[in-house]
Amino acid sequence: MNTTRSGRPALTRPDGTPLRVLVVDDDPDLAEVLSGALRYEGWQVRTAGDGAAALAAARELMPDAVVLDVMLPDTDGFAVLRSLHGVKPDVCVLFLTARDAVEDRIAGITAGGDDYVTKPFSLEEVVARLRGLLRRAGMARQQEEGPRLTVGDLVMDEEAREVTRAGELIELSPTEFELLRFLMRNPRRVLSKAQILDRVWSYDFGGRAHVVELYISYLRKKVDAGRRPMIHTVRGAGYVLKPVTR
Repeated sequence: MNTTRSGRPALTRPDGTPLRVLVVDDDPDLAEVLSGALRYEGWQVRTAGDGAAALAAARELMPDAVVLDVMLPDTDGFAVLRSLHGVKPDVCVLFLTARDAVEDRIAGITAGGDDYVTKPFSLEEVVARLRGLLRRAGMARQQEEGPRLTVGDLVMDEEAREVTRAGELIELSPTEFELLRFLMRNPRRVLSKAQILDRVWSYDFGGRAHVVELYISYLRKKVDAGRRPMIHTVRGAGYVLKPVTR
């Protein structure tokens, strides 16, 4: 399976070229952080700080998706969206809003937005929402050889949601499955508790380390029980999944 540096299956446009995303936010620091996360997915990214710049960039880039702040210095995101649809009618739009009122959600959907996230948000959530939007819209395809992940004698069938080790079926809860999937997509890579929390639980790090420790212990009892261990603790750094060497 072809994966991004984040460990997720790679998504491209149907013709195999990188997905194009426009990030529109008047906070340059936030725009840069968002852009970095999307480039990490292998996508082509442009940024704009206001509505006029967004439309100019959209005409050049012809984006597949737009991450669009509702509050902009020269207009609002809803007006920008209406203009964007004139440039590219099928563009997917994910609104960013500091407001969580029901009226704002309705306004965004009524204007033609596809989804929204409320500030503050995790980068992982934004990426996941965009991936889902692009796939549902038929604007992206997953680059993969098959739905299986393999690390040593540990095999995960992502489609069937089955895990085996040395051919023996391992029963996992949904959260255990997601945690193991993240570890298997990043074999031999030390993953911090903060990274695991953000990827599996979409939490910002802070006081929840015990949740990771608890679920790592659950996985060890199922994956490593009676076998040579694959899940290792790197003191002060995090956890790593490594195939057993003979």
